[in-house]
Amino acid sequence: MAWTDKEPMVSIRDVHKSFGALEVLKGVSLDVMKGEVICIIGPSGSGKSTLIRCVNALNDIQSGSIKVEGQEVNDPHLNKLELRKKVGMVFQQYNLFPHKNALENIMMAPLLVLKDNKVEVEKLARSLIKKVRLEGKEESYPGELSGGQQQRVAIARSLAMNPDVMLFDEVTAALDPETVNEVLLTIKELAQDGMTCILVTHEMGFAKEVADHIYFTDRGVIVEHGPPTEFFEQAKDPRTIEFLGQIL
Repeated sequence: MAWTDKEPMVSIRDVHKSFGALEVLKGVSLDVMKGEVICIIGPSGSGKSTLIRCVNALNDIQSGSIKVEGQEVNDPHLNKLELRKKVGMVFQQYNLFPHKNALENIMMAPLLVLKDNKVEVEKLARSLIKKVRLEGKEESYPGELSGGQQQRVAIARSLAMNPDVMLFDEVTAALDPETVNEVLLTIKELAQDGMTCILVTHEMGFAKEVADHIYFTDRGVIVEHGPPTEFFEQAKDPRTIEFLGQIL
């Protein structure tokens, strides 16, 4: 059955994930509709990053179901490459190739994985450099760029695969405070363009501004969730209230 955008683009149902004896996800369920921006917040070790790595099949799951556009991610016959064409991911560490310049870093996947036409790929890469506001840095190597600039190249590199969903895992955590905003602005513009986004973040002001829905996780479960205004101003669970009290 073909997926339609009346159904969740990402559907997570009762997902359990353990690393050895440590159960990290204890029955997590959530839906993400096309064009929605979902922020997942919570203390360190609450399972946030593990959850979005499961969406991209970087981590397998013990039980439950994760579907992306109707495709079961936990299917042993899953073509992970096909999945990752649909689901882009940007990590805390930029993982750029140090010996390739910004333009080459962005062009690599479409050339090597999609086998796209080089002229078209370069045109796309240049337009993405412009999109993440790095014009003039095409020939710069990662070592010549600030952390925020490198992270924006990493975002452009992910977008070069033309994904349907973008996952962001604490993408500002390793950045200097002054470069955080330039990365958040890039993500905000993507969200405004209608990109479906799932973000794990500690940036509460940003979450409040861009998210359609916020999920608070603690010890492997979703404790509370809701639209930003309701979530931040009318949190009900004592764990949520305590967490927000510590960070706001």
